[in-house]
Amino acid sequence: MQTKTAIKLLVLLALVSLLLPRSLLYAHGDKRPMKKGILLVAFGTTVPEAQISFDNIEQSVKKGLPGVPVYWSYTSRIIIKKMAKEGKQLATPEEALAKMMRENFTHVAVQSLHTIPGAEFHGMLKNVHKFTGMDKGIKKVLVGYPLMATSEDVQRVAEAIIKVIPKERKKKEGVVLMGHGTHHPANVYYAALAYHLQKLDPNVFVGTVEGWPEIGDIKSDLKKRRIRKVYLIPFMSVAGDHARNDMAGPEEDSWKSILEKEGIKCVPVLKGTAEFREFVDIWVDHLRAAFSHFD
Repeated sequence: MQTKTAIKLLVLLALVSLLLPRSLLYAHGDKRPMKKGILLVAFGTTVPEAQISFDNIEQSVKKGLPGVPVYWSYTSRIIIKKMAKEGKQLATPEEALAKMMRENFTHVAVQSLHTIPGAEFHGMLKNVHKFTGMDKGIKKVLVGYPLMATSEDVQRVAEAIIKVIPKERKKKEGVVLMGHGTHHPANVYYAALAYHLQKLDPNVFVGTVEGWPEIGDIKSDLKKRRIRKVYLIPFMSVAGDHARNDMAGPEEDSWKSILEKEGIKCVPVLKGTAEFREFVDIWVDHLRAAFSHFD
């Protein structure tokens, strides 16, 4: 009787060993202490003045999750190459995670600092998840949402925009936000944001550099409303090249030049969203949500 019971137990254990993921079997012998870390992932910028945005985010993250090591990485290969020529070495998310793996981090929360879940976000998401469950590697990698991922995020971002509009702006004056835009389906987030903003303030408009709505659409709307003065504000984490050149630059095809040709006075505001607590708090909340799954 005892022999039969022992045989049944051995068969059961064999089946369990076949069905369980290999990473769980390895984990049993992995007696490393839990070591948590944070990896912040930004698109990147080559504009030195825009570094204030990243510094502000890091301070907020360290305040919200004290004592947790914070690493940085960037998804724009073009920016990484440009900065390398200047002697500044920036890591990709994959390089940063490889470094954290060598330093024995067992649990890493990766926080996207992108604005929407577009091509840059999804490419990063696909790659970083491959670091989960490696033998003697990182046991768990979780990714926090970008600025706008849910309908609640879009509403919260719209309310944040209204709060950070310059106080001197008058009600009849317009506000034009420049987003990056993308050919990825996630470009629809800009239209969703525009919808929420119009409900809060009909003189606030959202456009994109590489998507829709375009500056031509906004120009028509401004003329219809007979708006003669607007505040140009970048809807990007940093006030980088797009903000300083495509939005506020002296070239004929900048948004400022296009609108001024129509007799609309433009007041550029060169501050990225990451310079404002109202937006940074959203990213930090997404990071906390991901980090909470480690407990």
